[in-house]
Amino acid sequence: MSRQPTLFEKIIAREIPADIVFEDDLCLCFRDISPQAPVHLLLIPKKPITRIALATSEDRDLLGHLMLKVGEIARQEGYAGDGFRVIVNNGPHGGEAVPHLHLHLLAGRQLQWPPG
Repeated sequence: MSRQPTLFEKIIAREIPADIVFEDDLCLCFRDISPQAPVHLLLIPKKPITRIALATSEDRDLLGHLMLKVGEIARQEGYAGDGFRVIVNNGPHGGEAVPHLHLHLLAGRQLQWPPG
């Protein structure tokens, strides 16, 4: 039985439209369709990694790339000055809704702590 592509894999393949703000050969960043802040972007690797807890040492460079890119995107979009939050959910209790590693970039208002 073959695995069905995730929603994010369909976005990468352009089977589902998205408001893309950045793309390179390793990752894609787009606006979340259900934003939890005035700015809510999702940065996803093009390589399908189910979740951060399943990443391996083979993914080290890709994970570093994602962290550098999320900061670069925040600067380019003008969110770095006032601050932003980067979140990675892992598993059902962590709030993961799509089983494809993704970084949430939240900005545009004062974010509260603890988050919930």
